[in-house]
Amino acid sequence: MDLVFRALADPTRRALLDRLFRKDAQSLSALARRSTLTRFGVMKHLRVLEQAGLVTTRRRGREKLHFLNPVPIRRIHDRWIDKYTERWAAALTSLKEELEATMEKVFEIYIKTTPEWLWQAITDPELRRKYTFGVGVYTDWKPGSPYQAETGPETIAPNMPISEGTILEIDPPRRLVQSFNALWSDDVKHEGTSRVTWEIEPVGDSCRLTVIHDHLREGANAELYGGWPMVLSGLKTLLETGELLTTPGSLLYLKPQSAD
Repeated sequence: MDLVFRALADPTRRALLDRLFRKDAQSLSALARRSTLTRFGVMKHLRVLEQAGLVTTRRRGREKLHFLNPVPIRRIHDRWIDKYTERWAAALTSLKEELEATMEKVFEIYIKTTPEWLWQAITDPELRRKYTFGVGVYTDWKPGSPYQAETGPETIAPNMPISEGTILEIDPPRRLVQSFNALWSDDVKHEGTSRVTWEIEPVGDSCRLTVIHDHLREGANAELYGGWPMVLSGLKTLLETGELLTTPGSLLYLKPQSAD
């Protein structure tokens, strides 16, 4: 968390994040053209943002593209802001408007766990419901098989269909690719089919989890991908502490717990 605060303390780095807010998937050259710094200066600042987890990169052909990773910002929000006022957080981030302009969203988080336990948390419906607002995913986890995601008994609307699709690729415990059709409202149903890829990479005693949500139409409804930072923060909390993270999503969809 200290690396995130240090990275955000510099106005130049905040400006680079603002540019990625407005247009994701930019190369170093594209970012440098809009800066008063040299190409080398921009590269140094991007390296700091990558080390803090605020920017992640993917290669597309010969280009190295930079993506905003809002997960660390979401974790700061959950720890330091949400407990004071959700309204201020919404005013500060405005993530919905900022993130809905591109075709591909990339989210990255480091979790102190094993690839096998992380894979189980992604594919076991009982575990998954603990960090996805009570939604479990049901399938036989074989290539070409359909899957269904629906709410469980702990939600305010049990057995509600949330999404469906097909298992496109599966390589336990490293990679899972699924088609994705949202079902929770008429607005998202009209968005059609997108794709979600989970990539797990061991790093020392931890794992780097990258979630790529792509094949989104230009200007797609932000509800399709806006919940990923809360989901991944909840997954990290569950695997590292065994506790459940209270997020706006869980407060909205889960039944209130009665006090003993």
